[in-house]
Amino acid sequence: MPPPLNTPKKPFHIAVCGGGIGGLCTTIGLLHQGISCTLYESAPAFAEIGAGVSIGPNALRALTLLDPGLSAGYEAIATGNADESKRRFWFEFNLGMKEGAWAESGRGLKAPGKEGERIAGVECGDRGQESVHRAHFLDVLVKRVPEGLARFGKRVERVERVGGKMVLGFEDGSSEEADAVIGCDGVKSVTRRILLGEDSEVLNPTFSHKYAYRGLVPMEKAVEAVGDALARNAQQYLGHHGHVLTFPIEKGKTMNVVAFQNKDGDWEDERWVLPMKREDMINDFAGWGESVQKILSLMENPDIWALFDHPPAPTYYKGRLAILGDAAHASTPHQGAGAGQAIEDAYILTHLLGKINCVEDIEDAFRAYDHVRRLRTQKVVVTSREAARLYEFEDETIGTDLDLLKKNLETRYSWIWDEDLLQQLKTAQDMMGLKSNL
Repeated sequence: MPPPLNTPKKPFHIAVCGGGIGGLCTTIGLLHQGISCTLYESAPAFAEIGAGVSIGPNALRALTLLDPGLSAGYEAIATGNADESKRRFWFEFNLGMKEGAWAESGRGLKAPGKEGERIAGVECGDRGQESVHRAHFLDVLVKRVPEGLARFGKRVERVERVGGKMVLGFEDGSSEEADAVIGCDGVKSVTRRILLGEDSEVLNPTFSHKYAYRGLVPMEKAVEAVGDALARNAQQYLGHHGHVLTFPIEKGKTMNVVAFQNKDGDWEDERWVLPMKREDMINDFAGWGESVQKILSLMENPDIWALFDHPPAPTYYKGRLAILGDAAHASTPHQGAGAGQAIEDAYILTHLLGKINCVEDIEDAFRAYDHVRRLRTQKVVVTSREAARLYEFEDETIGTDLDLLKKNLETRYSWIWDEDLLQQLKTAQDMMGLKSNL
């Protein structure tokens, strides 16, 4: 299927602020709906930081509904578990700490089992854990956007309504007009600030009291260290106040590693991504098992990420300004659902805009989008924090009871993965008084 053309059929123009996954998916969706749009990106070129990003069944459905032509590009870069017997698994969960380390980490906390013990295997649809390298996924999306539609070096500073138009002011002193603005400018979003106002109590992202070491390991080295089964299939190693996850990316050529730790108090550095001191990581995971120690020792060019998320916003739109993705509901990564929620947002919002035929109805589309998306996306943020506490044996209800933990892990994600997006769109269309032809 060829990429969508920039051949507008609707009598309005949309400005999209931000060229990450959410912004690109929104732009692609608008083009498919025959809506004129311009994408404004603050960087000099499209770019993503980080390595692996999970795509759950819900995210893949949203991607296909958004643009069926994305499927081939996605399939070319998606990586799942290597073993056919583990193809449907999202992650296998194992105890990662040595028995003696539990008492030291938790004031005499008793180890719930032996290091390496399997807690649960969580199945996820027909395809299980699937991940893509962020940069490669961005390339797939960029190829679906007509050349010349994106404007680079455009960091938005203000958005205001002037007469019948929305006027965007940029850091370089330039300004542009549009009939509506969609903010996809990430966790440090300027459009969120404009929408909610400087005095909003839920304006800024909050530190989740977790940070993560992220890095990559060549698969050959990973296999040599921990064996085929652990290296080539998605694993999580759980311990008190920390957990480590690994999964294959780049068609099995590379193991992606993320090692999480708890932090009391605030994050004091204004930078959220820092070069890592290897001795800090070694100290953080002293007392963990052999598999974890070997994996961490092999990480190439690791860095440390502070994990922030957004408190719940009271609305995702105001007039003809809307926000989506991380600008609306930045989440921690503990359920692998952040990118998927941005893709879902883009599908719903662009299809609602595709159902209207005049500028005056844009706000109705934004209102319906807010109605069907806000509660679901904010629940993802809350339950993601809860998931981290679960993985790290900080949940007071479950504690170190492995049977209760297993039951929770096997059931907690289905509401994310099994969402009926067509029904969600129908609900939004009904709210707008539109006939559904889904």
